[in-house]
Amino acid sequence: MRIVAMLNQKGGVGKTTSTVNLGYGLAAQGRKVLLVDLDAQANLTYSVGIAAHEVQVTILDVLKRTKKASEVIQSQHGVDVMPASLDLSSADMELSGIPGRELLLREALATVSAKYDYILLDCPPSLGLLPLNALTAASEVFVILQTEFLALQGVSKLVSTVEVVKSRLNPALEISGIIATMYDARKRLSKEVIEQISAYFGPKLFKSFIRENVSLAEAPSHGKNIFSYRPESPGAVDYKALSKEIVSMEARYGKDASIKVGKRSIQGAAVDKGHHRGSATINSGSKAVRKGTNAKRGDTRNAGR
Repeated sequence: MRIVAMLNQKGGVGKTTSTVNLGYGLAAQGRKVLLVDLDAQANLTYSVGIAAHEVQVTILDVLKRTKKASEVIQSQHGVDVMPASLDLSSADMELSGIPGRELLLREALATVSAKYDYILLDCPPSLGLLPLNALTAASEVFVILQTEFLALQGVSKLVSTVEVVKSRLNPALEISGIIATMYDARKRLSKEVIEQISAYFGPKLFKSFIRENVSLAEAPSHGKNIFSYRPESPGAVDYKALSKEIVSMEARYGKDASIKVGKRSIQGAAVDKGHHRGSATINSGSKAVRKGTNAKRGDTRNAGR
């Protein structure tokens, strides 16, 4: 079982689009998938056809421990979803008094994780409490980068944040994949950015690039994933290829591997002594987790598709 945080502190890079369509792409490969919406904009929730403004119970109720994860999950066309709503915008304030609040999502997912092969966490465009919960719960991070100007701006901060969480809260965490989005083989800039990303991350850059495609932007307005909206579109082709590439990694990461924290499993385990007290926050203003919680590959194989 793999829990993946879909991460970038920037907005508009394709995190939600990638989370939704990878979820359905993996389901088409025979995998059992849970999508978790951690963004108060609830874009993932709307994108899969759930009216977020009408949802009675959401991920916030799970984090507040007033509902079990199993009581919140909804099934949408073969993929399970833990929805969000605008109420999630108050999460930082509502969860501030809960001891070990950085572990809330991990504890909740531990109660349902055995049912799934993949749990994809759609993170908001920040490095606050909700992304921190995602990084603490996840075994892997997929960084979504658009192949446009300044794509790598802020990436070093993101990487350092992952390293801080890894050292203090989640030793199993690693950046295992980079998803390049909004790729246009006709643009020299896109190719140059791919070279920069490849030079920075090496083989972690997935070979399947997500091309610019209007259908990807249109599908959410219909409450559909790209495979049901335009199955022959470039977006569907690209996400299908990316899904297969991710499945091919299972030999390395182990579809059935449990998340480990030190020598103990995530199931009911606390973090190592000294890390579970106090609070932990990651601020988008480039501050690290507060103390107290104690090459170049140039593979453009898909460029001409």
